[in-house]
Amino acid sequence: MYGRKAAKLITELDLGSDIQPFNEHLVKQVLAEMHFLYDANMTDSNAARNDNNMALLPSVQLRHIALTRNKRCVLTYIYNRMRKIRELRWELGSILPSEINSNLLNAEVQWFQSYNRSLATYMRSLGDDQGFNLTTNILPPKTLYVEVKCVADFGKLELEDGEVILLKQNTYHLLPRAVCEPLIRQGILEHNST
Repeated sequence: MYGRKAAKLITELDLGSDIQPFNEHLVKQVLAEMHFLYDANMTDSNAARNDNNMALLPSVQLRHIALTRNKRCVLTYIYNRMRKIRELRWELGSILPSEINSNLLNAEVQWFQSYNRSLATYMRSLGDDQGFNLTTNILPPKTLYVEVKCVADFGKLELEDGEVILLKQNTYHLLPRAVCEPLIRQGILEHNST
């Protein structure tokens, strides 16, 4: 039955919120099915045109519908992977962890780097000569300071006012939200839940 392999690609998107390894084997099978459908349609449509055999047209139409459905499924699979990669840029920053990076194709890594450069160029163009980091506060903050717990030893952190804070494991600090948000995303700090 046509389209089953393409439907498997779509069900892979629902497996989890994390980005899974690219299923190159299944994509190649869907593309091979698409080539078969296209070749069969070319043969039947040429026979219908040359021999005036209209009995072949329903099978041509069925294969054409299956062909466009497979194409939509493959494009949906690729688009959703790119959308997840774009979301990871906003959540994790400009450097992806190795466990996520290993699940990406080379073309996806190149797309991520290109998106990263475009976003950085745009953020530098905002504000007065210093740019504006759009990724720091995705949601509007309720307070300017947040209480955090240091999960890993980081060392010295200098704040905008010149104050130097030593971030050691299992210490608690009240820091400006703009300073600690990137460190929270990197896993160095976590919100204090007590």
